[in-house]
Amino acid sequence: MTDYGHDLLFGAFITPAAQQARQVVDLAVTADRAGLDLVSFQDHPYQASYLDTSTLLAFAAARTERVHLNANVTSLPLRPPAVLARAAASLDILSGGRFELGIGAGAFWDGIAAMGGRRLSAAQGVTALREGIEIIRKIWDTTAPGEVSYSVKGARRGPRPAHDIPIWVGAYKPKMLALTGAVADGWLPSIEYLPRGADSLPELNARIDGAAHDAGRDPAAVRRLMNFMKVQLSSAPRGLLNGPPAAWVDQIVDLALRDGISAFIIGGDDPSITERFGAEIAPAVREVVERERKAGAAARPPRA
Repeated sequence: MTDYGHDLLFGAFITPAAQQARQVVDLAVTADRAGLDLVSFQDHPYQASYLDTSTLLAFAAARTERVHLNANVTSLPLRPPAVLARAAASLDILSGGRFELGIGAGAFWDGIAAMGGRRLSAAQGVTALREGIEIIRKIWDTTAPGEVSYSVKGARRGPRPAHDIPIWVGAYKPKMLALTGAVADGWLPSIEYLPRGADSLPELNARIDGAAHDAGRDPAAVRRLMNFMKVQLSSAPRGLLNGPPAAWVDQIVDLALRDGISAFIIGGDDPSITERFGAEIAPAVREVVERERKAGAAARPPRA
């Protein structure tokens, strides 16, 4: 059993469809009112049918009151790190400390190149992401002396965000998992893209933990978040997050206490599911997890 002890977060992963722009923003408002913690949007600037994510995040922040927002995840090859750092800090200041930074090394390289971005190899992408994270943090650190170096030598620091923005990395392959353990504040994949779904979690968590140890970090410093893109409320259990609310609660509790997942972000763009997730399922999960943590829960049985 691996429980890293983080507070639980619940969120909505909303498709930024340009043709349904009003519904996109309305769903963000629904998530906010339902008591969810996060609203996130994928970032694919080369996708002509999607709204620009950075613009959407700012607009959604202005329409919501308490929910935090993030890109899931920002395409670093099309968002230069120094510029991204200032954009993130600006939105965090304007929203009253409600912005979180999800970031990735890049994918869909034909689309990235078509939009003017650099086409990178897998190794180059990891190197660029590691440097990018360093640049972002140094831009935010207005208490340190001097200018920022790296590939942006001479860049000035600031502005400072309204709160300490965590950097969550979308990662699947060994080198990216190692980077996540070494330097990131969180791991943000999608369950559907893991090699064996939830059964992959012990191995992937171990890779992150090992890299954290090698870097002199506590593995618990890396929050484990997860996107669930194929969810459904139904009368009988039919799979992971496909069934009645009680089944959702049991499955999420299991993922939290045994696999260390502490943020659960659902796709599907269904307002009724979003509302029930925030108002009914999330409070029930929090109650069970808090009770079992206090009781020092024994090791949970193997997943069926």
